[in-house]
Amino acid sequence: MTALSAPARSSDRILPGVTLMLAFCVLAPLLDVASKLAAQGGIPVGQITTARFVVQGALMLPVLWIMGLPWRVSRHVAGLLLLRAVFLILSTFSFVSGIAVMPVADALAIAFVEPFVLLILGSLIFGDEVGPRRIAACAVGFLGALMVIQPSLAAFGPVALWPLGTAFFFAFYMLVTRAMAPLIHPVTMQLHTSLAGMAICLPLMLAFDGSGLAALDPVLPSGLNWLWLFGVGFWACLSHMCMTYALKFAPSATLAPLHYSEIIAAVALGYLVFGDFPNLLTWAGIATISGSGLYIIYRERLRARINRQAPAIPVEVP
Repeated sequence: MTALSAPARSSDRILPGVTLMLAFCVLAPLLDVASKLAAQGGIPVGQITTARFVVQGALMLPVLWIMGLPWRVSRHVAGLLLLRAVFLILSTFSFVSGIAVMPVADALAIAFVEPFVLLILGSLIFGDEVGPRRIAACAVGFLGALMVIQPSLAAFGPVALWPLGTAFFFAFYMLVTRAMAPLIHPVTMQLHTSLAGMAICLPLMLAFDGSGLAALDPVLPSGLNWLWLFGVGFWACLSHMCMTYALKFAPSATLAPLHYSEIIAAVALGYLVFGDFPNLLTWAGIATISGSGLYIIYRERLRARINRQAPAIPVEVP
């Protein structure tokens, strides 16, 4: 989900937003596929993570110039950008560690508990009201995640828990994004996050060069691995640009439910590229997670509508 928001748009402008959001849901799993292919080609997880920021930063730089957006940011915003980059690095590293050995759709389904984590963290950090019905939906969502984790844990061992780390780190990433949204243009935010990620990851790769630590010791790519590493950054850049501009046409409340269609694309690509197909228990977990997430989105929309109708009266929707 996204912490960015957009004002309500006329119906003729919502369709482009929906189209761009669906494009994100198709393109984002291509980032995961490229990451998995690179990992299967012997590229360390840390190097794949670094490639995302290097390529994305190189691609975003001319976009910022063409759009004529300001380059400089305040010291306060720079600090938030650095924190945002740290959480995105940890989220990416965790997810790539998971999909290196397990199916993309399974890992993505587990990572989709992020909206529930975000809801709880929003309550603890920002004081957002969270009623018992949404707490119950969170509990059901985590149950769905366990349904996906259980067979994956049996098949792949503790590595199946990596996507849970993605969910938590990405939730913190979104909270920082939420705090920054009024302060900086989304394109500028993406570019500087990429540059901050490069500033952190590249020295780490140099420091661990020759260390023998499998996840962080870089190797010289060969053959198609160069293409997979470029694809990691390219699809990350393109998919997130689609999401950014989708929010210019349609409100996040309209777009958020569409995010779950990303699982459909992940299943299709996982089957076509790797021959992976979720088993019955995993499908049940995916359905449980998606249903719980959609219910939370419904309650959030209901709460927002009630607050708009009676702005002077604080209302809690459980």
